[in-house]
Amino acid sequence: MTDKKIYKPCDLVIYGALGDLSKRKLLISLYRLEKACFIEPDTCIIGIDRHDIGSPEFIETAYNSLQEFLNDDLEDIVWKRFSDRLSYLKIDLTRVDQYQQLNTVIDQKSRIMVNYFAVSPFLFKSICQGLAKSGILTASSRMVMEKPIGHDLKSSKEINDEVASVFSEQQVYRIDHYLGKETVLNLLALRFANSIFTTNWNHNTIDHIQITVAEEVGIEGRWDYFDKTGQLRDMLQNHLLQILTFIAMEPPVNLEAESIHNEKIKVLKALRPITISNVEEKTVRGQYAAGYIKGCAVPGYLEEDGANTESTTESFVALRVDIDNWRWAGVPFYLRTGKRLTGKRTEIVVYFKQLPHNIFKDSFRELPPNKLIIHLQPNEGVEIEMLNKIPGIDEHIKLKKTKLDLSFSDTFKTSRIFGGYEKLILEAMRGNPTLFLSREEIEQAWTWIDSIQNAWTHNKDTPKPYPAGTWGPVASVALLARDGRDWEE
Repeated sequence: MTDKKIYKPCDLVIYGALGDLSKRKLLISLYRLEKACFIEPDTCIIGIDRHDIGSPEFIETAYNSLQEFLNDDLEDIVWKRFSDRLSYLKIDLTRVDQYQQLNTVIDQKSRIMVNYFAVSPFLFKSICQGLAKSGILTASSRMVMEKPIGHDLKSSKEINDEVASVFSEQQVYRIDHYLGKETVLNLLALRFANSIFTTNWNHNTIDHIQITVAEEVGIEGRWDYFDKTGQLRDMLQNHLLQILTFIAMEPPVNLEAESIHNEKIKVLKALRPITISNVEEKTVRGQYAAGYIKGCAVPGYLEEDGANTESTTESFVALRVDIDNWRWAGVPFYLRTGKRLTGKRTEIVVYFKQLPHNIFKDSFRELPPNKLIIHLQPNEGVEIEMLNKIPGIDEHIKLKKTKLDLSFSDTFKTSRIFGGYEKLILEAMRGNPTLFLSREEIEQAWTWIDSIQNAWTHNKDTPKPYPAGTWGPVASVALLARDGRDWEE
């Protein structure tokens, strides 16, 4: 049995420490890491924001956030350990000269500086310039950046250029919290550690694959941001394409960051373009109308507070995606994501091909396909749907669809299941870039997404309405029906 590896402690600096992301996600995740004893003893957490408060008030804010969002009891011993790490500096993030203050709290000799940009990208330039002017950065310093990294390829390049003027690519950690989820990481093990899947993961045995990221919530006060962005850019460009690359990539040489990034980029480059000529048959846009969620009436997108009633921004997208390489030739990937859908659900469904000959016609006119169902949320786990004989001594063999269920919480009862942010924050502090996005990945994804957005604009495509509490526009059903398939419901 090996001893736990010792990592160098960090000065974790959170810019925008009093914002929603920090209070709802980062502080909660850091507390959970503290509780699990994953944070090195000498690590410090420094909150940075423009509000005129001191460290005691910041610690109180952290405590209140944990009380509200932790969904667990605060443990006094853990809180004491955690709160002792916290401090606060008032810095106007737009004032380059104010970053000199960091020199009073950062100890580059004994700790690595990890800069977490939990702010809007329009502030990245001034933060980078302030850090450069302060002279505080070293070759070991890191920065973590949140999405959205731009709203198209051009703006993405501008943001990345601003960051690259101060940080090298090896110092930059671009977060997509879906890549920290256990089931997404388990795709690597599922595909590359189990011969039953490794040898059957191609066009010879797989009929098609569906990826669904469904949300019950609507805009929730984010109108200004969301209406300028839309579901294609907000969810599909990052979360769904990242899941797609993990499903479709070739086996990497090893688990190092460069090997995995290279294989994911190959998938993005192989995506068949969706353009003006094929966008209508390959995509469906939707916008939720008034309806009911769990029996409660909810307003439509155009009826939300502050809404522009002429908006043509989509809250739902469904696509047929084709990957032009040897492994996936002829295997469509159907992606859909939307707000105000029937339920909150993120899952991958792999449909295997039907057998060509059926000797069990007493049970099924056509044998249904086997399915591999990978649940990312709300209940993480893996199911395999297959056919089994119904016990009995009748003269006919009767079959029934059954599921082999590998629920993570049931199977790994003694293991703590962490959320995506905990894993990624820990990896950033430890200096492991494997689960983060490279610049080339981001820009390749934007190249493909921009083509769809431009085609919609050129064709003056308007989103189709769907009642809140349903699975989206009827046209999304037709997207699969044209190929003789149905969505997994």
